[in-house]
Amino acid sequence: MRIKFISLLLFGVIHWFSPSALLANDQDKQRFNGAVNAVSKVMPSVVNIATKARVQRVGYLYDWWRDNWTPYSQELPPQESAGSGVIVSKMGHILTNVHVVRDADEIWVKLTDENGNHKVYRADAIAGSLTTDIAILKIIPEEKDELFPEVKFAKGDDLLLGETVMALGNPFGLGGSVSKGILSSKSRRSSNSGEKLEIPDWLQTDASINPGNSGGPLININGEVIGINVAVLKEGQGIGFAIPIKRVNQSLSRLFTPEFLDDNWFGATISTEEQPPKIVGIESGSPADNAGLKIGDQLVLLNGIKTETFIDIASNLIGLGKKRDIQIEFIRNGERRDTTVKLIPENAVFNTGLIRQKIGAILKPITPELADALNYNSTEGFVITQIDRDSPAQEAGLKPGLIITAMNGEKFSNIVDFARFLYSKKTGEDVALEIVQMRQRGLFVRRSIGTLTIKIL
Repeated sequence: MRIKFISLLLFGVIHWFSPSALLANDQDKQRFNGAVNAVSKVMPSVVNIATKARVQRVGYLYDWWRDNWTPYSQELPPQESAGSGVIVSKMGHILTNVHVVRDADEIWVKLTDENGNHKVYRADAIAGSLTTDIAILKIIPEEKDELFPEVKFAKGDDLLLGETVMALGNPFGLGGSVSKGILSSKSRRSSNSGEKLEIPDWLQTDASINPGNSGGPLININGEVIGINVAVLKEGQGIGFAIPIKRVNQSLSRLFTPEFLDDNWFGATISTEEQPPKIVGIESGSPADNAGLKIGDQLVLLNGIKTETFIDIASNLIGLGKKRDIQIEFIRNGERRDTTVKLIPENAVFNTGLIRQKIGAILKPITPELADALNYNSTEGFVITQIDRDSPAQEAGLKPGLIITAMNGEKFSNIVDFARFLYSKKTGEDVALEIVQMRQRGLFVRRSIGTLTIKIL
């Protein structure tokens, strides 16, 4: 019996060290190369995005009476689209393109684990920038304190021309797809894109990027995100573009903030291009300013947690509930210091009271019901409800009932952003208001558009 056992053991050892077995092990090692390892790191964080938008057909009774008639509408079948995204925080924040989720009424994201199992979640669009085509979604978790797999960003300047890159995403609805290529250019801009984006240096790659890839990550061999796939040159082959991670971080510095995500005023702009993250802007009179923070301060700890990325920063600055005190440790001139920032609800500062203080007028957002009452075919802008005597608004010729659609050429989606703009202007500074006036003439409503200049108090 012992002899038989020894024989079997010897057979196993001989088989293990046989040339065929060694060759198989070497082949397996070769198969699990850098590209495979990189994809395995990132793919669990890549999501398929599906959206649905309810569309209305709008028409007018007569072309030459276009501005004088309320449009009739007919609901069309919902428009569906698909794209990609990547999870950038354990809390379930997703990075994608604005054009993937723009005008969406409903958003779903599908996650796929390492075993190929799928799970679908609802998601909300919480912030976005049209000029950078960067949007942030938030997964609606099914369970409290549910965590999600997050990716790592490459350093903004860590790009090598010719290095291996991979595009991950959902092309043509084919979820979990991978294409491989090289980084063809570190500073490119497609002249045929037709997009008016503030991004002068797109990444170019010959990794296959197709419709549905938009919003998905472009990664390096280390499994780090170096860009967000955004476009393909239709006239060519093997020419795709991605927003570089440097520009993504710049966009996140404006979007991934308490102001955008949690309606709390922080008042500092942070850059993560160097470590620890550095404050590069301070709003006068903001909580950050009142706490003694200054441009150049490097943030080390927020609420005792180390900060390296915008994800780290945001996770400690948002979702605080009623507790709005932030303990910050920072470095200034090589000296380690600490302070407490007391966040303030934005509405407590940037409200109609501030607007009245600055220009002497009370404004009201235009709801669909108010638009109907005004015979105004839009909900963009703010209607003037009251003018103070001897105020800049009165001197400029503003009257109740007029609609403000833009200021200095900028449009505002909410009253807080309008107030923030006024807050940023100095006393005595002139601003140009774009005005719409609706006038009833019997059965007809006539629209007139003009511009008025008003001086800020």
